[in-house]
Amino acid sequence: VSEDFAYPIPERFTDLQAAPLLCAGVIGYRALKLSGMEDGKVLGLYGFGASAHIVIQIAKYKYPSGKVFAFTRPNQKEHQDLARKLGANWVGATGDTPPEKLNCAIDFTPVGVPVREALRNLEKGGRVVINAIRKITPIPELDYAEHLWHEKEVKSVANVTRRDAQEFLPLAAEIPIVPEVREFRLEEANEALILLKEGKIRGAGVLSIPE
Repeated sequence: VSEDFAYPIPERFTDLQAAPLLCAGVIGYRALKLSGMEDGKVLGLYGFGASAHIVIQIAKYKYPSGKVFAFTRPNQKEHQDLARKLGANWVGATGDTPPEKLNCAIDFTPVGVPVREALRNLEKGGRVVINAIRKITPIPELDYAEHLWHEKEVKSVANVTRRDAQEFLPLAAEIPIVPEVREFRLEEANEALILLKEGKIRGAGVLSIPE
């Protein structure tokens, strides 16, 4: 691999820990940058899987006076417990009304409804960043006055840049980020994909390839 397209992994991370940093971590870092989050503000995280559980660790480190609200699927107790463990100031389900308006939000889910919910809970001038490759269900119809008025914004994240990775990996070691990882053998890949689809992996799932 050309050095132009390779990134040094901080020595403190094992291969297993580094795996989610290079995908879920870097794209989450970019989404957080694009959200406009600042210290003292409120960040909403819709979906609490591989990327969000890393983003909350970045946010709590960079914005110590800020608040993070985590939204999961209903009855995802393990995900909600992990969010609390990592410092979420409030935890609920998509569709719940948080105790405060959100200044910014990141949607990590593969479905459309959380985008509308995030916009409903957004403060004036706030921004929702969609951190997803695609949506398997459409974003529902929006009401202009409720969801978009007062200069609310929606922004998508498509890819990461080299600079994102160069900034994020040293920061991950400095914090230090502790990825929650569930390891699967390569022959268990189908099982891992099913569990991922069903939202039953706490943190990140990683396939381990024998040497």
